[in-house]
Amino acid sequence: MGRVGSSYDNALAESFWQGLKRETMHGKLFLTMSQARLEIFEWLTHYNVRRRHSALGYLSPVEFEQQHHRTAKLQLVA
Repeated sequence: MGRVGSSYDNALAESFWQGLKRETMHGKLFLTMSQARLEIFEWLTHYNVRRRHSALGYLSPVEFEQQHHRTAKLQLVA
């Protein structure tokens, strides 16, 4: 996922895949490939937009980005 030999990069990737498998596929049987793709797409949308991340101070990516833009504007004004 990132630099060669960086265990931190690997840990993040492993955490992501573990979450995807546990929250989307564990114990489920998809009848069609389209159904599986839709389920994974919905999870990815949730993960990238609304799910709170510990690395972001338990904010969702959208909340974190909004907070970042507010802070950047305040710094530009000052």
